[in-house]
Amino acid sequence: MMTRSQQSRTSRLTRPSVAIAAAVAVTAGVVAAAPDAKTAAVAGPKLSLIAASKSVTLDSWKEEPGVYLDLGTYLTSEKGALEFKVTRKSYKDPVVASQIIRNGKKTTTKALPAGLVKDFSGLPGFMEVNVVDAAGKSVLKKTESFCPNNASGRVRPDAPAQSKYPQSCPVNPFTLGSVWGVENGWAANTYAGYYSEPVQLAAGTYTAKVSVTKKYRDLFGIANKPQSVKLTVRERSWEAPEGGSGGAATKVASSSLHSGHAGHAGHQAAADPAPSGHAGHGAPARTDAPASATTGAGATFNVGHGPYPPAPPALPWALKKQAAEKQAGKDAFGAQGFSAARVGDRAGQTDGSRQAPGAQPNAKRPTGKAAVPNVPKPDLRSLPAYGITVSDGYEDVPGKDYLAFSANVWNAGPAKLVVDGFRSPGAELMDAYQYFYDAKGKQVGYTPTGTMEWDPRPGHEHWHFTDFASYRLLKADKKETVRSGKEAFCLANTDAVDYTVKNANWHPSNTDLSTACGQENSISVREVLDVGSGDTYTQDLPGQSFDITNLPNGTYYIQVLANPENRLKETNHKNNSALRKVVLGGKKGARTVKVPAHHLVNAN
Repeated sequence: MMTRSQQSRTSRLTRPSVAIAAAVAVTAGVVAAAPDAKTAAVAGPKLSLIAASKSVTLDSWKEEPGVYLDLGTYLTSEKGALEFKVTRKSYKDPVVASQIIRNGKKTTTKALPAGLVKDFSGLPGFMEVNVVDAAGKSVLKKTESFCPNNASGRVRPDAPAQSKYPQSCPVNPFTLGSVWGVENGWAANTYAGYYSEPVQLAAGTYTAKVSVTKKYRDLFGIANKPQSVKLTVRERSWEAPEGGSGGAATKVASSSLHSGHAGHAGHQAAADPAPSGHAGHGAPARTDAPASATTGAGATFNVGHGPYPPAPPALPWALKKQAAEKQAGKDAFGAQGFSAARVGDRAGQTDGSRQAPGAQPNAKRPTGKAAVPNVPKPDLRSLPAYGITVSDGYEDVPGKDYLAFSANVWNAGPAKLVVDGFRSPGAELMDAYQYFYDAKGKQVGYTPTGTMEWDPRPGHEHWHFTDFASYRLLKADKKETVRSGKEAFCLANTDAVDYTVKNANWHPSNTDLSTACGQENSISVREVLDVGSGDTYTQDLPGQSFDITNLPNGTYYIQVLANPENRLKETNHKNNSALRKVVLGGKKGARTVKVPAHHLVNAN
């Protein structure tokens, strides 16, 4: 049974395959493809579909057949950023999306057709991929969604150095608001990542034709210029000989193995002892397949807070200028070679693209009189439980039935929640303090707010802030029947719940456990829940999940309650509770659970 920290490490080690080449050529002619008269009339940025390389090699593993069809195609945005605001008023209302068009000081909003966008994972049916074999026969045709926040990078050296947009599209079923965007002068990978299932392609050579579907070409004024990519699929095995790339364990589908192109560079955690795929140094690095379900509730996509994979990766194809690679006879822009930056998942780097250092605590515990000033404060809110399932007690408590679930508490702002813990020498607990800041970010007050405790259990081994939330199973009359033993937490910004609220931080730090939770010998710790973000925990272990072994069948409610003792200072304490209806059935040892839709959200 994996603990929360073990799950964090596992999820970072089992990212899906994202094929990239060590060198990417982008010519000015491709980037600057001119639209026809029809597309030129459409207001907004100029969008183009490009291919980073004329050919790619993708792997199909014998142990887990299937190819992740990242063909290295990108949507570029010029003459302005491609930006969307996606919201829903409540869970009773549908998701609506609008394009935000900025022209100098003028900003206009263009509503997308009603019903086009149904969730927060991106634009559905945006891309069309048609794969033909060497004989010209079509063997695969599919459409995929497009997340504008996908893996992205600059396509010209004078583009903004950093993108202001978030690095992934949220997948929490109870997301309330999101912002999507491709920065001006940037490109976003059109591959759907975790939103896409692997495809079945035999080892061999193919040609893939990639295009933007007509409804989006018409909507955004994108020229009808499909990209063709030569595709080589090679079959490989995880048991390849350590000293080389040949042998029965590795079946190569092309004349060149390209062993130096790890194929999916950037998705291997530092904790992985395997080589990273340097050319000519032994067997090519194995591409990690997606993590299969291990324990607990339904897919959470939250790094470090559940047993399932993280949100779709956003590995940056930072197409940066390489002056040494000029090609003779070409102009100053088109002549430059561009190469893909190779970035790996390291501590605090949760989605494959951003470095998320933990916010540092104050060096000393506060002095002077505690005070709660009249400044903006956080607003903690609970999301309804999801990922609800029945599990047994595993080997820990055999013969029991448990109701497992995922729960999220988020911060609606307008101020971030900042809690520092300070430890007296030799003390087992840290004293916790909440800090307050004025509109300019200056610390103007603090107040004691309980304690932090060290969790020594293997796989945990970090500091928990006590009384952040509690979970209760209520009977049909809303009276408590079972309480979860989980009431201490390390805060991390795992989910983008609503990035449209005031002061939402689109680039939060401490996005996983390794960035915020401290070490056993820490003298102080800072834990932060930023505006717009939430912290999801999967309650799947005995003591965390609800013991339903002897509960009668019938209707119950899972209550997620933020700040249960009101120790934290908030703008509003009346919106801290969320309920999710469940119906228990079956018999002991074979209990069942039905989870009715929560208004328009039909996710268990």
